[in-house]
Parts: sequence; C-alpha cells; structure tokens
Amino acid sequence: MRDLIDPVLLRSLVAVAETKSFTLAAQQLGVSQSTVSQHISRLEQRTDRRLLSRDTHSVALTPDGDAVLPFARQALEANARIEGVLTGSILRGHVRFGASEDFVFSALPDVLAEFTKKHNAVDLELTVGLSGILYERYDAGDLDLIFVKRRRGDERGRSAWREDLAWIGRPGLHLAADAPLPLILFPPPSITRARALEALEIAKQSWRVVCTSDSLSGIRAAALAGLGVAAHSTRLIPQGLGPLAASRHLPPLGQIEFVVVGGGAGNDAANALAAAILSNAGRIRIAAS
Repeated sequence: MRDLIDPVLLRSLVAVAETKSFTLAAQQLGVSQSTVSQHISRLEQRTDRRLLSRDTHSVALTPDGDAVLPFARQALEANARIEGVLTGSILRGHVRFGASEDFVFSALPDVLAEFTKKHNAVDLELTVGLSGILYERYDAGDLDLIFVKRRRGDERGRSAWREDLAWIGRPGLHLAADAPLPLILFPPPSITRARALEALEIAKQSWRVVCTSDSLSGIRAAALAGLGVAAHSTRLIPQGLGPLAASRHLPPLGQIEFVVVGGGAGNDAANALAAAILSNAGRIRIAAS
C-alpha cells in the first residue's frame, strides 16, 4: 500500500489553484514561493501526473489537476475535522459579521463557506453594507466583527491589506473634456464617496452625480451602461469594468486600507473568523472573474 499524500502538498495545490499564482499562494500560506514550487513538484512526482500548467505569465490546472482538486479539498477538510475531534476544540457561538459591499464579487463568500463548514457549531449572521454604516452598527453593538475600509482617523482593527483607489468605468468610455465629470456613487456615509469628492474638490474639477446606488451590483450596472465613472479599490474591480487612464479630469484618489475590526477576549468564534479572513486575504483581494 502506498503512503498517504502529505496534506501540506495538497494545501499548496489548493492555494495555487485558488489564487492562480505561486506568489499569492505563498503569501496566503505564509511560506516562500520556492517552497510552494517544491510542494507542487513533489505532489506531481507522487501522483505521476502533471497537475499545473504554468508559463511566465499564468498558471492553470491541467485536466488531471481539475480532477484532483476536489479530493484535495475534501482531504484537507477531513484533516481539520480529525484535529478538532482529537483536541476537543469544537468551536461554538454566534457571530454577527458585517462585510463591506466591496467584497460582493470577491472570494469572501468562499472563505465564509469554508469557515461555516469547518465550524458547523458556529451560527454566522452576515450583514453586507457600506463600510461607514457597518462602523456605525458595530459601535452601536449590533455587530461583533466587521471587514471594512479603514475610516479616516480610526485606528482600530487589524490590517488585511492596503491598495490604491482608482477611477473605473466601462472600457473605451469617453469623457468630454468640457463637461462636469459624471459620477456613479455610493450614498453617504460611503468612505469611497468621501475620498472621491474630496479629491475632485482639491483638483477643482466640476462633477455631477448620474447614479447613486447602495449596492455594488447597482454601481457595476450603471458603469457597464457607460453612464459615468466610479471610484473603487484596484484589486476588487467588478467584472467588465477597468481602471481609467489618469488625466487632469481624474485626480489621484490615494490609498485605502481594508481592516478587520472586532473580536477580542471572550468571543472565540469571532476571533476564529477574523483569523480565517486575514489568513485568506490573498484570495479575497482578487476580484472574481
């Protein structure tokens, strides 16, 4: 009988398959890129199959890799359940979790699904909304944990990542140089809205609101229709939209930081969810295609 496949090798395969990058997989797993490459090589030698097709620009699963991936996930989930039983560490509790609209098209739903499957005794209550509103609900005691943009002047929370804000729109969108900038905005107290209007005011650029929506789906639909431009995080741009070239009509928006706020002593379930989000930040910050 052949030895069982090392779960460490399977974990690297799953990470590369999900991030489509050896670099991002290494960041997600907290190891070096060369270590991930070694794991994949060992797994391919062990299975006598080529599982990944890679070149200088991309990485993708081969048909054999596609076949192996679901079993790799099942094996890792089984290992986690075994560890939980043996250590007696069954996590229980109720977590009222708020997530920013920015993550609607990201891998966050997958991370939450994995968390609830691993910790099926945890009751997860999800609220999706604008970061500004989620801060208000957290401060009012209505939420235990929030995953949001950092609010200016608020130092709470653990950083998941920092990135640029960009003006986005439908590819090929033409903006009239002599007309006010057409804006697609979240309503107040949107943090991105405030940043966009502040940048336009500093640049003395005229603007007009052509669409206001409290959902990212609405923002995306208006931008796809070519109604105007929106401000958005560069790594979470919805499908079909893209960053617009810099110009004097589109002033720099600066950076935004995504943070996890909440948890703390006495709330093990919320702390575990926070840890799961932070450890999977590399997956989440890549918009779904």
